[in-house]
Amino acid sequence: MIKSKLFAVGTAVTILFSGCKTKDLKMSEVKEENSKEHKVVVYQVFTRLFGNKNKTNKPWGTIEENGVGKFNDFTDKALNEIKDLGVTYIWYTGVPHHALVGDYTAYGISNDDPEVVKGRAGSPYAVKDYYNVNPDLAVNPANRLQEFDNLITRTHKAGLKLIIDIVPNHIARKYEGKNNPEGVKDFGADDDVNVEYKRDNNFYYIPKAHFEIPDGDVPLNGEKNPMVDGFFDENPAKWTGNGSRKVKPDQNDWYETVKVNYGIRPDGSKDFPELPAGFDQKSYQEHFAFWQDKDVPDSWKKFKSIAMYWTAKGVDGFRYDMAEMVPYEFWSYMNSAIKMKNPNAFLLAEVYNPNEYRNYIRLGKMDYLYDKVETYDKLKDVIRGKSTPDGLSDIQKGMSDIEHHMLHFLDNHDEQRLASPEFAGTPERGKSLMVVSTTLSTSPTMIYFGQEVGEAGNENAGFGTRSRTSIFDYIGVPNHQKWMNDGKFDGGQLSESERNLRDFYKRLLNFSIKSPALMGSFQEIQSENRQNNVGYDELLYSYLRWSEKQKLIIIANFSSEKTSEFELKIPADVIAKWNLKEGEYKLTDQLYQQNSVLLKVENRVGKARIKILPSESFIFELQ
Repeated sequence: MIKSKLFAVGTAVTILFSGCKTKDLKMSEVKEENSKEHKVVVYQVFTRLFGNKNKTNKPWGTIEENGVGKFNDFTDKALNEIKDLGVTYIWYTGVPHHALVGDYTAYGISNDDPEVVKGRAGSPYAVKDYYNVNPDLAVNPANRLQEFDNLITRTHKAGLKLIIDIVPNHIARKYEGKNNPEGVKDFGADDDVNVEYKRDNNFYYIPKAHFEIPDGDVPLNGEKNPMVDGFFDENPAKWTGNGSRKVKPDQNDWYETVKVNYGIRPDGSKDFPELPAGFDQKSYQEHFAFWQDKDVPDSWKKFKSIAMYWTAKGVDGFRYDMAEMVPYEFWSYMNSAIKMKNPNAFLLAEVYNPNEYRNYIRLGKMDYLYDKVETYDKLKDVIRGKSTPDGLSDIQKGMSDIEHHMLHFLDNHDEQRLASPEFAGTPERGKSLMVVSTTLSTSPTMIYFGQEVGEAGNENAGFGTRSRTSIFDYIGVPNHQKWMNDGKFDGGQLSESERNLRDFYKRLLNFSIKSPALMGSFQEIQSENRQNNVGYDELLYSYLRWSEKQKLIIIANFSSEKTSEFELKIPADVIAKWNLKEGEYKLTDQLYQQNSVLLKVENRVGKARIKILPSESFIFELQ
C-alpha cells in the first residue's frame, strides 16, 4: 500500500485515536527479557523475491516470465549466511495467503479479480486467508503450509528467530477462509449487512449500494483477462481499508481491501470496555487478567485466534501493519494474550503518530514501533542536504523514556532504497547513516534484504515504481541476485565494492549485537563540538555510548565530499562519569581495527585529534 499510505493516515480521521496521557516509566521496567543485554538486529526479506534467480525483469511480467522465490530457497546455507551477517531475527514479509492474479483453482483456491488486486503478484497486505500461506511461495502449492513449517524449523536451526505480518486493520475484498480451525467462523459470516455499523459486525457497510471499481484503475496494465469486466461482486459495499466510505473508492484509496470493525462507531466513539487509569504502568499479565471477563467485539476474537495459531506453530512474533488505525485497547487484549503464551514474543508495530507512541507501547503492550517520522526522516533530510544532523540530539532527548522501543531502519519495503538516487544516492553515502542508525540507541536495528549489497531498486516492475523494490510484481532483485549467486549464497557475483559494502554491514551489525555499551547510556557531544570547535564541520555528528564494561566515542561524517580534521572535545562531565584521570588513553576504531588515536585528558577535559574522510565513521573504544 505504498501509493497511498500517507494519504490514509491523513484522511481516516475517525480511525485514529487519541488516548490518555501516560506516566513515564524507567527504561529497566519496559525492556523485554530477550533484549536487555544485547542489541537486536532484524533482517526483513520480501519472501517472494528473496530466492528468485530469474533476471528477465519484464514490466508487468507473469510468474512464468519473471520467476518467483520459494520457501525452499531459504536453505541452511542462506540462513546461516544471514545469521553470520549479524542478524538475530528474520522478518518474512508476505507469508499469509493474499490476493493475487494466478490460477490455483486446482488446489481449491478461487481466482481473484484483477480489478481489486494491485499489480499481478498482489499486495501482501490484502490477506485472503489468514490460516494458510501464499501458494506462490511453495514448490508444491498443495503442501504449502508444510513447506512453511519446514522453513520455521530451518530458521530456528540456524539460530534465528522469525516474525511474520499480521494486518488487523484490513483484509482482501474477497476473503475466503478455506482453512479455518474448528470453531472459527469466516470474517463477516454472522454480520448484519443491512446496517452501516454493529459492534460485532466484522465490517462496516454501505447498505443497499453495490461496490464500484475505482475510476482510472487499469488492472494488469490493460491486458485482457476474463475477470476484467468493470464489475466486482460486493453487495452491499463495504468501507475501504483506509477508512473511505465511498461506494466507488478513489484510485489512491486501498481499494483492494476492506476495513475491519473493532467496535469503533462511525462517529469515532468506542463501543467496548476501556482500560482503567493507571494501566500504562501495569504488566502484560495484569492486562491479560483484565480482559478475561470482558465482552469484546467479534473481530478482536478473530484476530487473537489468528495470532495464537501462528504462535503455536513456532512463529516468534509479529509485525503489525498500520497498527495505529486499530485501537490500543485491542492491542492490549491481543498482545497480552500472545505474551502469556510466549513472554519473549517480538511485537513490532507500524505507527507514525509520535503523540500516540507511548499509548501503543504502554497501553497496547507493543515491544517496538517504527522510528520513522523522527530519526529516519531526519537522517534522510541530512543526507539529501536539507538539514544538519544537530537535531538528532533533540530527537534522542525527546524519546529518552521510550528510545529502546523505537526500531531504527533506513530501508524497508515501503521506503525508497537507501542506495537509490532519491535517498543517499550511493551505497557508500549510506554507510555513515547506517552507523548512526545502528548505534544511536538501545533499540533494535532493521535492514532490508539487498541493502547490505547496495540494492538501489532501479527496476520498472509494473505496478511498483522505481526506487522501491516492488512488493506488487514478480521481479528480480539484481544486487541481491549477485550475492545469491544462483543459490550458492556466497556473494560470488558481487563486485569488489559490493563485497566491501557487505563486509562493512557484517562488521557493524556483529559489533552491535555484542556491544554492552550500545545497551547502556547515551550522551551527545555534538553541541559542545559545534559551538566551540572551529574545525568541526556542520555535517559531522558525534556522541558517546557506554556501560561499565565498555566506553565508545562515535563520530560520523555525512559529507560525501569533505575530509574534516579537528580536535574532538570530550566535556568535563563525561570525564567525571567515566572516572578518567589525567593522562593519555588509546582509542581504537572497532569497525576495522585500523585507526587509533590518543585521547588526552588535561584539566578534566578530553581532546583527541581526528581526521575523518567523506562518508566515513568511527566507533572508537576507550582502551
